[in-house]
Amino acid sequence: MTTTTTTDPGATDQGATAHGATAHGATDPTGETMERTTAQAPGTARPTAPHAPDAERLRRWRMVLGADSADSTGCTLTGQDAAMDGALNALYGGGAGKKPSGGRGAGGRSAGLGASAPSVARWLGDIRTYFPSSVVQVMQRDAIDRLGLAALLLEPEMLEAVEADVHLVGTLLSLNKAMPETTKETARAVVRKVVEDLEKRLESRTRATLAGALDRSARISRPRHRDIDWNRTIRANLKNYLPVPGPAGAGGAGDPGGAGGTAGRGTIVPERLIGYGRASRSAKKDVILCIDQSGSMAASVVYASVFGAVLASMRTLSTRLVVFDTAVADLTDQLDDPVDVLFGTQLGGGTDINRALAYCQSKITRPADTVVVLISDLYEGGIRDEMLKRVAAMKASGVQFVTLLALSDEGAPAYDHEHAAALGALGAPAFACTPDLFPDVMAAAIEKRPLPIPDKETQQ
Repeated sequence: MTTTTTTDPGATDQGATAHGATAHGATDPTGETMERTTAQAPGTARPTAPHAPDAERLRRWRMVLGADSADSTGCTLTGQDAAMDGALNALYGGGAGKKPSGGRGAGGRSAGLGASAPSVARWLGDIRTYFPSSVVQVMQRDAIDRLGLAALLLEPEMLEAVEADVHLVGTLLSLNKAMPETTKETARAVVRKVVEDLEKRLESRTRATLAGALDRSARISRPRHRDIDWNRTIRANLKNYLPVPGPAGAGGAGDPGGAGGTAGRGTIVPERLIGYGRASRSAKKDVILCIDQSGSMAASVVYASVFGAVLASMRTLSTRLVVFDTAVADLTDQLDDPVDVLFGTQLGGGTDINRALAYCQSKITRPADTVVVLISDLYEGGIRDEMLKRVAAMKASGVQFVTLLALSDEGAPAYDHEHAAALGALGAPAFACTPDLFPDVMAAAIEKRPLPIPDKETQQ
């Protein structure tokens, strides 16, 4: 952008900044560099109106800076731009009487949404009109955290207006005990919508991945003919290959080029057969999901409940779901409906991992066929040494033990590095896992393969 000038001899540099951008040498939203505004001597003619590209650049700067810091742009917003700016300013605009924030403006934050539920409902409708779903979810989260709107979610009309996502479900679960009866049915409908969307996304791949892993883990050495895994059987018996001799003069083994010969043909003596185990109604593996329900694990609780329901629907798996804080609750009998599981949790409170693992250990009946998945940030409020002894004892008995610091799409979680390192030393590395990776982690644990750890630095 070229340097702009003014006829006012007393004009000064416009030094307003926002979001880390400075007036001199700042990069505008189009990626070009904006120069510092300079004064011009009296009598110099005012330049003509900015060209269209400059006007568009100023409009974008005005949207970025917000109403409190955008006087230097000289740009007035109209129409939809003004409506979008109003929705943003209601949440991020500067004002007095509120604690500072990292949002718009350098001053304090004002609760521009007002205190009334209708005002909030209109604002929720506005942001869904002007912004994509991913942005709406972020703005809703900010409104709940920054403006203290969690209490308004206890009103049915608010729940009908919000964009449902995993984080909103976590907020609703934390408010479950305070939720009036008139709101609970609406809240369950919101939670069910999110859960059903997650099941559609995750179920088919989870079932396919784990079904293959279970089949491979159940291979037997004396299969019936229909249960033989021919590919693996052939590979295992290649050393027993015998060439087939052909008739004299007919291109047998001694006449590889003869007409009607059998050059290159032979037979494999199947000294060892490898096959799949026959399908049966009995479970091939036991899975115990042990979930930390402290407040920081909200998203992980939602995803784990959905996965728990999927695993429970597979007859070749026996799945148990245990949630804990300082107490332990076994929600296995509710696994047919993950919404019931979620409303059976109580987010918040302390953490006693040792107590939860003691309960899980008491439910293990066949260690060599059991996978225990601990989902926790490892901030232990119980007896640390006892917790580590239990993990070591389970692994020594043949249990496959998996520690997930988080089960969510979020970034690197906060966790207790000392406990993570101690578990890693026991052969139970702790790492964060996305929902898309979880089926592969479970498949590796079932087959007793190395776990597909996405970032081994998380073990340190």
